[in-house]
Amino acid sequence: MRAAGRRGYAAGQARRERILAIALQEFAENGYRGTSLARVAERAEISQAGLLHHFQSKERLLVAVLEYRDELDLRRYPFGSVRTGAEALRVLVDVVEYNSRVPGLVQLFTVMSGEAVTADHPGHEWARDRYRRLRDETAGAIARAVESGEFRADIDPEVHATRLIAVMDGLQTQWLLDPDRVDMAAVFRGHVEDLLTAFRP
Repeated sequence: MRAAGRRGYAAGQARRERILAIALQEFAENGYRGTSLARVAERAEISQAGLLHHFQSKERLLVAVLEYRDELDLRRYPFGSVRTGAEALRVLVDVVEYNSRVPGLVQLFTVMSGEAVTADHPGHEWARDRYRRLRDETAGAIARAVESGEFRADIDPEVHATRLIAVMDGLQTQWLLDPDRVDMAAVFRGHVEDLLTAFRP
């Protein structure tokens, strides 16, 4: 019974991940408003009722998709396993370079984050918790580099983590609006290299 239960759980998780991967593509290609639950269900080869069994509404599906995208980023860029502060900041450069190849996802994230500033939005908690996690992880990496002597002792990790994330998001918006004139990846790479130079003891 236990083995059967585990197999059933694994199958359910695999089905859920397949739905999320398909929904991620749909949201990236068509945006939130242009994506329909019926289309996601059709591509996932389940009924719309079956889709709603896993995700009670389109809003819940969107939040789950955004969380899934974050999980994919963590798999692709294991931030916690880096050894130095320089490596940690260059992981952020890698993330920005990857994002420059998936404009649909970046647009979805940018719109969702902007809408989520209102407390009653379905993505509000996701956006708040995501920024807290990003700040904490980035500040932690900077703090460890300060403690090891890699970075200057007078650096404030929290402040610089907040600034880095603000630069990332601001560049994303400018790039989405004017991609022919804003090279998001190159500008952010230069910003990080300037910081690493300034952070040296």
